[in-house]
Formats: sequence, C-alpha cells, structure tokens
Amino acid sequence: MLAAGGGSRFGGGKLLAELGGRPIIETVLHNLREAPVDEIIVVLGADAQRLREVCERYGARTLANEEWERGQSTSVLAGLRACGGEAAVVLLGDQPFIGAEAVERLVSAFSEGAKVAVATYGGKRRNPVLFSREVWPLLEAELAGDEGARSVQRRHPELVVEVPCEEVGDPADIDTREDLRRLEEMRGPMGDYKMAGG
Repeated sequence: MLAAGGGSRFGGGKLLAELGGRPIIETVLHNLREAPVDEIIVVLGADAQRLREVCERYGARTLANEEWERGQSTSVLAGLRACGGEAAVVLLGDQPFIGAEAVERLVSAFSEGAKVAVATYGGKRRNPVLFSREVWPLLEAELAGDEGARSVQRRHPELVVEVPCEEVGDPADIDTREDLRRLEEMRGPMGDYKMAGG
C-alpha cells in the first residue's frame, strides 16, 4: 500500500483524517483484512510515525521511503524491493473502498497467467494493480517521477490483463477535503457506504 505522500492538496495529514469515525488509512486496512496475500506492506513517508501506529494494529509491515518527495514511483519500487512473493498488488492508501474482493480477482488473474493485472471500473483502469515478479525488473528500469506504473502499462500492453471490479469496490480517492466531505455524504443510515456497483 502506497501511503507516503504529503497530501498537499488536502492540506496535510490526509490519511489520518477521519472517514466514518476512523482514519482513512484504517478504513483501507480494515477492508483488506480478508485479502489473499501473504502480508501487507505499507510504504510510509510523510506522517510516518503516526501512520505506523495505525498500521501495526492491523499487523501490517511498515517501510519508510526516505525518497517519497521524489514521487510515487519511489514508493512503488521501495515496496517491490521489500516483497518476497511471486507477485505484488499495489494499491493506494487514499482509496478507502477498494477491498479484499478486488485483490482476490487480481490474484486469480495472476494464477491464470497474467503478468500485470489491473482493476477496471466502468472500463477504466484504476487501482489496485498486480505485478508478477518477472516484470519487476521492467518497473525498476522504467519507473520515474510521480506517475506510478501507468506509463509502464501503456508501453507494454501485451503484458496487461484488465480485471473488471466495479461490483466489488469503488475506486473513489480522496485528494481534497471536498472529496472527503463528498464521501461522508455517501454514507447510508447504517453507517455503510454506497459503492459504485450497488
């Protein structure tokens, strides 16, 4: 999970801001509890100490990215270097409604031979994205700046398998305080959130 950014458009402290009574990053971790992965690694930068305390309550391993200000690509690479498995699922700490089922679909695509499996919502590629170990050297060679891995997907379409996930999650992310207010307004009477698929 990429959680290193400073959240400048939000005004700082974004992942610790409350959504539904708990920090955004806690909602993300809560929704990943049943994900079919060996471990969750959270890449931290800004607000590292306070975020680490939340992550450790969920049994997630934390990793400090000292170069986080150089862009998202540095966090992707730091996370991959810390992984020990045959594939890694990359997701963002500011997308609170992507949960275990989306990750499960990507892992299934990997088990069927996908080198890169990307979640789609309404036909649009978003996160999470799974990268098999054999494409990690490609990411090491090509990733730069703040774009993450989208550019690699564009340059190597033959590697990419799209995995529809609209009915199991919502890719809405939180960049600004207005985004946070909008998502709070989506809460139903039972405190749950209306997803894009239902």
